[in-house]
Amino acid sequence: MHTALWIVTIIVATAFAIGGVSQVALTKEKFRSFGPSQHWVDDFGRGHVKAIGTTKIIGSAGMVLPALLDVAVILVPLAASGLMLVMAGAGTTRFRRSEWGYLLGDLMFIGLLGFIAWGRFALEPLG
Repeated sequence: MHTALWIVTIIVATAFAIGGVSQVALTKEKFRSFGPSQHWVDDFGRGHVKAIGTTKIIGSAGMVLPALLDVAVILVPLAASGLMLVMAGAGTTRFRRSEWGYLLGDLMFIGLLGFIAWGRFALEPLG
């Protein structure tokens, strides 16, 4: 289970880090041009998009770095739980925009993050 949790954590953290860096580094218009799945930025201001990106970067780091450094390992499941809240907000935006296919992707991320949080809180705690 420990190995499975690490694999899922690395994949999810990488996805969130890439998405977060893209949101922070690119203009809102450039980020939107990635495709229809990124048109949600139309509902938010530039600063809000940057704040969401920053949250994703911090959350992805929080799922990996404490475990690698063996420091404050309780942050791993807490970071996963926090990113679940971010994705709940994303799902709410998808619901409001009637983007049902993309909502399924958001729900998938919530499930994976829930697995990481549950795994590190209860199944295979670190430290």
